[in-house]
Amino acid sequence: MTSFILGHYAYWFILLLLVIGLYGLIMKRNLVKKVIGMSIFQVAIILFFIASSTKWEATVPVLSGHQETIQTAAYINPLPHTLMLTAIVVGVATSGVAFALIILIYRRYRTLNEAELLKRMAEDDAE
Repeated sequence: MTSFILGHYAYWFILLLLVIGLYGLIMKRNLVKKVIGMSIFQVAIILFFIASSTKWEATVPVLSGHQETIQTAAYINPLPHTLMLTAIVVGVATSGVAFALIILIYRRYRTLNEAELLKRMAEDDAE
């Protein structure tokens, strides 16, 4: 049991990051903290895909000019890594847009507290 827990330390760290990010998304009422929680959650998912696609003592799939038998088990699949690079770019763009919207929300309503913001938005709709 101990070797199982120690052998999968990366997945336990990823699980911890997932819980922290989910806690930030659900429990926090400040919009900035929610975006930070979303970013932590996103990083945990990216780390999960990277950790699950790596192999010990494997190499990149670059073929040399030799005409030898290809051992496919000795190569790493580059597709998950490429997709996670795209996910990182999308995550940065999403966070940037979210922070820009938060700045606009603060300028208009003078609060970042979710409950207070909903109350002020309802007051604006009533007018």
